[in-house]
Amino acid sequence: MNSATQKLDRPAFEAMLVDLRPRLHRYCARMAGSVIDGEDVVQEALAKALQAFDGNVTVEQPEQWLFRVAHNAAHDYLRRRTRERSRMSEADISMIEDPSSAADSRHVAQIGLRTFMHLSVQQRSAVILVDVLGLSLHEACEATGATLAATKAALHRGRAQLRLLAQEPEEVVKPTLDADDERRLRRYVDLFNARDFDAVRALIGEDIQLEVVNRTRMRGKAQVSNYYGNYSRADDWSLSLGFVDGRPAILIRDPQSPDAGVRGFMLLEWLGENVANIRDFRYATYVLADADIQPLDG
Repeated sequence: MNSATQKLDRPAFEAMLVDLRPRLHRYCARMAGSVIDGEDVVQEALAKALQAFDGNVTVEQPEQWLFRVAHNAAHDYLRRRTRERSRMSEADISMIEDPSSAADSRHVAQIGLRTFMHLSVQQRSAVILVDVLGLSLHEACEATGATLAATKAALHRGRAQLRLLAQEPEEVVKPTLDADDERRLRRYVDLFNARDFDAVRALIGEDIQLEVVNRTRMRGKAQVSNYYGNYSRADDWSLSLGFVDGRPAILIRDPQSPDAGVRGFMLLEWLGENVANIRDFRYATYVLADADIQPLDG
C-alpha cells in the first residue's frame, strides 16, 4: 500500500475510490459476515469519505485514510446490529511471538465469511487487514487507530481462534425459500427470461426503488422502466433462482458461457404482489469472490 502523502483533486480522489472499492468491500464483507451487508458498509464509507473530502479535510496517506473510514463505518454498522460484547485486554503482549506467518495468511484467505463472525470485532479487523488484505502491522494500526500491542494481540488471538474453528465440523444449514416468495420470484424470472418486459413492468410498484450497485439509482415506475429496456437490448444474461449468503436471490448467468458460473445477482423486496425494491449486483462483480452462492434450480 502506498503510504506517500498525496494532494488529490476531486476526480483523482473519485478514481482512487473506484480502484480501492473491491478491497474495501473485501474488508467490510468479512467484518459484516455477508457480501450484501458488506456492500452497504462500503457505500456508507464512500459517502462519508466524499463528504469529508468536499469539506476540505486534509487527507494524508489517502489509501490508509480510506481504510480508516471503512473501518469506522464497519464498526458503526456492527454497533447498530449488536452491542460490543467485551473489550480485549493488552496483558501479556510480551509473550506473543512475531505475528507474521505466510501459512496463516494463506489459510485465512480461504476461510468463509461467516467464520469470521466467531471472532471479536478487534480480532476480526486485525486478521482481515493483515492476512486477507496484506497490510503491514503499522498500516493496520493506522487503519484502526489501535496500538501496535493491541493489534499484535488481536492478530495472534484471531489466528489461534480460526485454527481451532478449522478443526471443528462445519455446520451446513441449507437455506429454504417460502412458498409465496418462490412463487413470486419464479413468475418474475420466467417473464424476464421470456423477455416479456411489459409483463415484468406490470409487477413493479409505482414507487419502486432500484439500485444498480456501483452504477446508478432510480425511483418510480417510469424511471425503472428504462432499466428493463437495457436488459431487453442485451443477450448475455439468463436468470435462475438461488441464494446469496443465505438470502433468496435471482442469479445471473451468461447463456453463451454456461460453464462460467454466476456473474451477478438481484435481490427483490415485495409489497404484496408488487416488487417494491430491486438491488442489481450485475456491475458489482467484486462481491462474487466472497459470496456464498447456492442455486435453487440445480
